[in-house]
Amino acid sequence: MLSLLSSMRALAVRQQTGEALRCLHLTAVTEAARKGTREKARKKKVKVEVKKVGFIPHNQRDKKINVKRADKHVDDSWKQVPKDDVYVGRYYRWRVYSVAEAIQCHRETHHPSMYNVPNAPLNVEIELNMQGEKATRFVDNFQRMAMIPHKFQHGEDRKIIVFTKGNDEITEARAAGASLVGGVELIKDITSGELLLSDYQYILAHPNILAELVALRGLMKRKFPNPKSETLGANLAEMIMKFSNGISYGATKDEYQQNFGLITTSVGTLNMDAQHLEENLRHLLQDVNQMRPKRDGLFITRVLLKSPPSSEQLKIDPFLYVPENYDKSAAKVTRGEAKKREEAAEEAEQAAAAAN
Repeated sequence: MLSLLSSMRALAVRQQTGEALRCLHLTAVTEAARKGTREKARKKKVKVEVKKVGFIPHNQRDKKINVKRADKHVDDSWKQVPKDDVYVGRYYRWRVYSVAEAIQCHRETHHPSMYNVPNAPLNVEIELNMQGEKATRFVDNFQRMAMIPHKFQHGEDRKIIVFTKGNDEITEARAAGASLVGGVELIKDITSGELLLSDYQYILAHPNILAELVALRGLMKRKFPNPKSETLGANLAEMIMKFSNGISYGATKDEYQQNFGLITTSVGTLNMDAQHLEENLRHLLQDVNQMRPKRDGLFITRVLLKSPPSSEQLKIDPFLYVPENYDKSAAKVTRGEAKKREEAAEEAEQAAAAAN
């Protein structure tokens, strides 16, 4: 303000003396800061938080610590075979039992004189090599239902809802043991909120009601019936038997070792006939083998039979029931079946879209 007054006085003096006048800008001018200076200033004010690190020994500082994890794929083929019945187990190969021998061994340990659990479940652990067709690819985790010839008490609550039209189909589904069967009226009850789909674990449907069922696609999401998951088909009795009595299992990859997968499920109880248990195990292994990638080498690497509360685990040979190596001829058949299922799924989606 003072500088402005002094400049005005100087201008008045020059007017009185008759000196040449020059133009002066008397308005205040504020020059804009350079682009980015304010942002730089703000960044300087930000405090850098220093993360506290625990004590690291001097010989490990400034180095990346790699945790060495043991390979979960057990290969004892290089070990020698024991020549008698008395030996230190870790220095020799695991003994391979037949399924009948393994079941008898578990029955002896669960005898009333020992664990006294004659109806204990017979669990099976299936170790998988999840390596895909390429070295950098792995088989995704999967959840499946295996059809078995001999049912048992699996201890799961499985409620099945079936959508179909026609009196014959409804009668067939009810006779097979479905929890709830209906058609268009059942769809209306669900859309109005009178019935909840979350109360049912499995949703099955006949192709004759697919056009009306599209209205529930948003509610069902991944549970929407389709031929690929074998929840959409004309043979309702077989589908209901599979999902009510079958073996539900899932394969999960190890968090740190992507090429190692594990399946843990039950194939029956020890008080069942040994041959029935073996047949259930055979169907389970064949169903697992359907997820085999198109590459050479083992997919099922090891199978162990267990029965709680005993910690004993007995190894069996799975290749008596499934092929050890990749069979291209069998793969062609499965590819053909897969193509048929995909075509059926596409036709069903097109029919549903046209009806919608």
